[in-house]
Amino acid sequence: MNDSLHDGERAAQQRFGVAEEGAAMARMLRPRLTPGMMRFIEAQPFFFIATSARDGSCDCSFRGRQHRPPLPPDPALAVPDERTIVFPDYQGNNLYNSLGNILVNPHIGLLFVDFTKPARMRVNGRAEVMEDWSAFAPLWPDAKACVRVTVAQAFPNCSQRIPVLVPRDPQNTEETVP
Repeated sequence: MNDSLHDGERAAQQRFGVAEEGAAMARMLRPRLTPGMMRFIEAQPFFFIATSARDGSCDCSFRGRQHRPPLPPDPALAVPDERTIVFPDYQGNNLYNSLGNILVNPHIGLLFVDFTKPARMRVNGRAEVMEDWSAFAPLWPDAKACVRVTVAQAFPNCSQRIPVLVPRDPQNTEETVP
């Protein structure tokens, strides 16, 4: 039995007949980032985070680079070492769903997708809203806060069903609202 997977994951593997594949997946889970993972993550212009409140109600959010023309865009995040990811939080809708969730429940999931390759990877860990993030202020001068994630699990994710997308033309400034 592998401690990397919880009872529900093991039950789902048994239910859907993928116990052998599940064992291989459990071996893919890493407690830290490899150098290749670190480079992949830092190269991404955006990522998604999943957090939940104390009662389990969930929130999924997009995190991307801050653009301050004519300067190049700020990095979406920093990976100072194999166990740490830091990302900025910018003023948005003022609901503070993600930061509020992190304050009461530190569990976080991060999803990184490169739609040009295609490739993706996932990181699960514990997040904290940093009290002192002055070391990162030069990277993200417009940020209101920074979040530090301590990596618990990192693993590549299947690239099937990722559409290959072409970056939008920077001359096209039309915005669409769903």
